[in-house]
Amino acid sequence: MSWDPYAALGVARTATQDEIRSAYRKLAKELHPDVRPNDRTAGERFKRVTAAFNLLSDTALKSRFDRGEIDADGNEKPLFGYRGGPGAAHARGYSSSSSAADSAFDLGDIFSDLFGSTASATGSRASFGKMRGRDIRLPLEVDFVDAIRGARRRVQLSDGRSLDVTIPPGVTEGQVLRLKSQGGPGVQGGPPGDALVELRIKAHHLFRREGDDVHMDLQVSITEAVEGAKIQVPTVSGPVTLTIPEGANTGKVLRLKGRGVGEKGDQFVRLMVMLPDGPDDDLKKFLRKWAKRDYSPHRPPL
Repeated sequence: MSWDPYAALGVARTATQDEIRSAYRKLAKELHPDVRPNDRTAGERFKRVTAAFNLLSDTALKSRFDRGEIDADGNEKPLFGYRGGPGAAHARGYSSSSSAADSAFDLGDIFSDLFGSTASATGSRASFGKMRGRDIRLPLEVDFVDAIRGARRRVQLSDGRSLDVTIPPGVTEGQVLRLKSQGGPGVQGGPPGDALVELRIKAHHLFRREGDDVHMDLQVSITEAVEGAKIQVPTVSGPVTLTIPEGANTGKVLRLKGRGVGEKGDQFVRLMVMLPDGPDDDLKKFLRKWAKRDYSPHRPPL
């Protein structure tokens, strides 16, 4: 059973072109996918009212529909046994070489007024109403190490679809990855939008990033600091051996070349000399006998 384009727009059959245009503007602004992105019912109504406007704003097609020669979809009605011909395909496309130029309306102008963008209107009424689907923006939380080394993650879209996202090495906080044609569906045969994945990088309990370099603090014992040592330290690409020189102090920074982000970055390790937990009587006795017991660190003047 055919539908009624007048009812779809909510106008009388005697409506003027200005009334048809006004009704469509109101409905388009209410039902447009950018306004109601996750409402499938509204999306279907938007397609229907756009189709109704395409038909009724074309004076030639409107006249043929009013005379009963075509239905609301532009299909020829089988009058007196006639079921189609060159005119049938012509009507189904909502295209008219004579009426397209005479029509007072342009969907591109309407959408420009309402949403600041234009629909495709490159010469045929069939292209009126074609609109690119909306871009879908979604956040993705990424581990600190995965952001530096790269990874592959799966994200869930609001429409139930799952997408695999390749995270390239060295991504930064707030960086957006564009997945082409994975956004909202196009309107009236328009191309789909994109999925925009905005990265949120989790803080790490050891590492922090500064440009292409990675920094960390490393606790060392008094013995390791005084005598020097070789110890295993973590990096974003796995543990490595770090040489602590004799007489190292808190605040001394050691460099691990090539252990940062990509080929340019390094890792910098700041040493933190730690006393044993709790009082240590043996350490107290040693310090009392130490020959340099009058030693004191350099302090800034008051």
